[in-house]
Amino acid sequence: MTSTAEKATRLQELHAAPELLLVVNVWDAITAKVVAETPGTQALATPSHGIAASRGYPDGEKIPRDEMIAEVALIVRTAGDLPVTADLEAGYGDPGGTIARAIDAGAVGANLEDQMKPLPDAVKAVEAAVAAAQKAGVDFVLNARTDAFLKTDPETALEEAITRGRAYLDAGASNFFVPGKLDEDQVARLVGELGERKVNLIGIPGSIPLKRAQELGVSRVSYGPWSQNVALTALARLAEDVYAGGGLPEGTRKLN
Repeated sequence: MTSTAEKATRLQELHAAPELLLVVNVWDAITAKVVAETPGTQALATPSHGIAASRGYPDGEKIPRDEMIAEVALIVRTAGDLPVTADLEAGYGDPGGTIARAIDAGAVGANLEDQMKPLPDAVKAVEAAVAAAQKAGVDFVLNARTDAFLKTDPETALEEAITRGRAYLDAGASNFFVPGKLDEDQVARLVGELGERKVNLIGIPGSIPLKRAQELGVSRVSYGPWSQNVALTALARLAEDVYAGGGLPEGTRKLN
């Protein structure tokens, strides 16, 4: 059985490798099993929004931390030897303690979002998370996230993201996550300013192609709540087809 420390080292290696790391987000045991058993999977990631929604909570740290960590622990057990990185929102008011809890649950990486808090406060949160990982003796992949492209003026979002990215990486974050619909020029500028294999993106409708992301030096692309939306779209379509007199679509596989 691969140890937590070994999984953390592996996840660091995957982020630093020249090949783009692709992680399809999972939100419970069965989705973790399906993705983990899919050829090509090298790591798993959880979406905070997806886990919250599956338990009946809205996004935005409305789910109790204990419930979030419990689901992460279940996914880690299901993932076996694969490393798991967890979306832990802004740390539930206690970023260091939340990272420590996640490591205890077996996670070896995490997203930590800034919610566009004042930069000194956001840096302190990153520092607390890094310190917790160091105390645990794990080479934890802290993926510091900025909401600059989601919550600020589009004209200033890029410069704000670069400023925050530098600050978070200087504070010890492993990588920098920039969700939003970025174009190639914006991605190229971020990578140029912050370094190759340091910038992580989210795959959304209209995102730049994966091949281009790799060429530009992006480290990782994940899918956040969108993998859950794909599954729920399929479920909704099944219901619509059944109510219209149809049935299961051809090609349906039994995966559980």
